[in-house]
Amino acid sequence: MSTKTPSEADILRPINTFTKKYIALFGVCALALGAFLVAWAYQLQKGLVVTGLSDWGTGGGVTWGLYIGAFIWWVGIAHGGIILSAAVRLLGMDRYMPVARLAELLTIAGLSAAGFYILVHMGRPDRMVTSVLGHYHITVNNSPLVWDVTVITAYFVLTATYLALTLRYDITRLRDQLPDRFEPIYKFMTLGYSEEEDQIIERMVWWLALAIIIMAPLLLHGGVIPWLFAVLPGMPGWFSAVQGPQFLTIALTSAISGVILVAAAFRRAYDWDHIMTDDVFRGLLLWLGFFCLLFLWLQLQQNVVGLFKAPLNVLHAQEATLGHPLYLLSMGMVFGTLVYIFSQAVRPSLFTRQRAMVAGVLVLTATLIEKLLFVVEGFYHPTFMIYEATPGEYFPSAIEWLSLVGTVGLVTLIFLSVSKVVPVVELHAVEHLRGDHGHGHEQESAHDSASEAEVKA
Repeated sequence: MSTKTPSEADILRPINTFTKKYIALFGVCALALGAFLVAWAYQLQKGLVVTGLSDWGTGGGVTWGLYIGAFIWWVGIAHGGIILSAAVRLLGMDRYMPVARLAELLTIAGLSAAGFYILVHMGRPDRMVTSVLGHYHITVNNSPLVWDVTVITAYFVLTATYLALTLRYDITRLRDQLPDRFEPIYKFMTLGYSEEEDQIIERMVWWLALAIIIMAPLLLHGGVIPWLFAVLPGMPGWFSAVQGPQFLTIALTSAISGVILVAAAFRRAYDWDHIMTDDVFRGLLLWLGFFCLLFLWLQLQQNVVGLFKAPLNVLHAQEATLGHPLYLLSMGMVFGTLVYIFSQAVRPSLFTRQRAMVAGVLVLTATLIEKLLFVVEGFYHPTFMIYEATPGEYFPSAIEWLSLVGTVGLVTLIFLSVSKVVPVVELHAVEHLRGDHGHGHEQESAHDSASEAEVKA
């Protein structure tokens, strides 16, 4: 465990350093995004027919596939990220303050990727203006697409405001150490700043955090997104009162996994062992385990109800999902991660940062698979067959896979770019760690040696 005292220079290191590895990673991510943009241009020219999507029934496939599955996945990561950050501030969880801003940036990046998927799946981007914005006063009452656009926009504005308010404090105090080339950006972000506003902003951010926590289960990933599916009785694979909490727990597991991976990457790249300590990763793993347990429990509820004396249409849909090898693989990944988290909690020596990263990758992969199957299987087993032809098989096309690679590249580029302009760790986090540092040895001796996972760095 590092005993180094965190300083302002530490959190400014990403801004003030420029390495070959950074350039290489930026280039790879830009290439990934560029490859998808080329593929999307081809899709715009030829139409959605070039993907694995087709008309349901006579077309022998499904109209929603990886595009919508990945959209739900990114929205979940985004919503869970800001919930994590809001909880840190609202509940006083100072232990996770070093990763709070990373969670906020994950929300901004995830919502950007999700919004991009809406444009891609509409076929023609101009429909956003001609069909959505131009008739918003009519469509907002009855269009699930417009609900999506509305809540994603609202969440983006909330998160951006939340992030901008907390950055004013940091930029003002670190201005002499920030690069002059971004002076116009810093001036705009700190326009009208005075020290008297600090307490006001703190209260504003607290109320924003409260609004985010309240909105999440009611309107966002516990509401509007699952309602797109859960209120369709003709689709027994989707119709269920459990979809709201199911989506919310998947969002939180995905977001915590994403924060673990991002935090580990920044820790390794900028020697932040004393800021993002092992204690932070242990805590994130415990929360990941809790939401993985909820995830599996809700899946169990859905399977028991869907398989035990259920109506034939529900039974058929649930049997098809449960019998799919990829579904079993995704559940096995989450269960295996849960077993590891429980084991390392009982025996702290099993914990390593690398294993925490593997757990994050497994959960993110599992949730993506689950969301893709959820969307596709929901189309395959409707209550009423509109067409005599049985829907055929669906497998994502190369363009769809490139969309996933491209959005991962987009999210990574956002982190790489933002980290060169503003601190990705709050100054408050450094001040908090530095203030507690002098009491570290006293705190360590107060803990029982058998509970090393709770030792405060």
